[in-house]
Amino acid sequence: MYVAVKGGERAIDNAHAWLAEERRGDTSIAELSIEQIREQLSLAVNRVMAEGSLYDPDLAALAIKQSRGDLIEAIFLIRAYRTTLPRFGSSEPVKTEEMACDRRISATFKDAPGGQVLGPTFDYTHRLLDFKLAAESDPQADAETAKPRREPTPHIMEFLNTEGLIQTEIACEDTPPDLTREPMELPSNRALRLQSLARGDEGFVLGMAYSTQRGYARNHAFVGELRIGAVPVEMEIAELGFAIEIGEMTLTECETVNQFQGSKTEPPQFTRGYGLVFGQSERKAISVALVDRALRWKELGESDSGAAAQDEEFVLSHCDNIQATGFLEHIKLPHYVDFQSELELVRKLRREAAETYPMQEAAE
Repeated sequence: MYVAVKGGERAIDNAHAWLAEERRGDTSIAELSIEQIREQLSLAVNRVMAEGSLYDPDLAALAIKQSRGDLIEAIFLIRAYRTTLPRFGSSEPVKTEEMACDRRISATFKDAPGGQVLGPTFDYTHRLLDFKLAAESDPQADAETAKPRREPTPHIMEFLNTEGLIQTEIACEDTPPDLTREPMELPSNRALRLQSLARGDEGFVLGMAYSTQRGYARNHAFVGELRIGAVPVEMEIAELGFAIEIGEMTLTECETVNQFQGSKTEPPQFTRGYGLVFGQSERKAISVALVDRALRWKELGESDSGAAAQDEEFVLSHCDNIQATGFLEHIKLPHYVDFQSELELVRKLRREAAETYPMQEAAE
């Protein structure tokens, strides 16, 4: 931050005080608690955690409260706080097949092995305002709350592999690079792309995914499986020589099935798009999976269609909402010197034009 005029610091302090007053709102109304935000605005909390790259519902709720509900500002706060935290190791890859699924659906298999679990979703609701929610206290639900599936649930996509119809994914033994600590390098590998998309702006990634469905990429996809639930997080302890469970987190995982006509090196088959994000973030996970598949055109030997969603540099350089916000909003800050130079340049050009074309100037 810089101050270009005398008295700017005092004005900024006053602006901060006014912001705090506006944040609190009418003091006759009870203040919103962190617990209320965490429990009742959980989808907003999930987005802040996902795009802030920090899994902590309480801190995400605090950031939402501090930012007055501006989720991008809340994400900025979480990322800034994250930079102060030490990194003391890497966890083992999570095993999503062991997920305790709150929700698990497939758009490609009606009788999916393990069954379809609809879970908590807006998909089957009428988009009508429920004025019961405006009451002082919410009525208790009549239906008994469903329990998540606790037994291991195999991935539906693996059943396609029994016929050899889907491309086999090759496991990477190396620890993937950490985008939050190392700058993005282009061209990037798939692990980096997925990191960037998972913490990218939901609206931007959604727009890119939508463009692929409208023909701006060779990407006709089906949702092979979408699952949401808690998974254990394990970390290997050097002193023990084996991994122990250090907690659990809720994740949304999406695998899409995409038709592939084949290339010189690959036979006709189905290929995958993949998305994995913190919390219940279905729209984001599906969007990531669609864009992930669109960006794989080169490794699959497909020709470049020129679509924006297939341009790795364009997508990865613009999906981050914190970078975008910073660059966009910095033009609100003082640019007096820059503008004065532009103003003098335009005046000079007008004088030169008047000297060169005096009759035209007179006519005007």
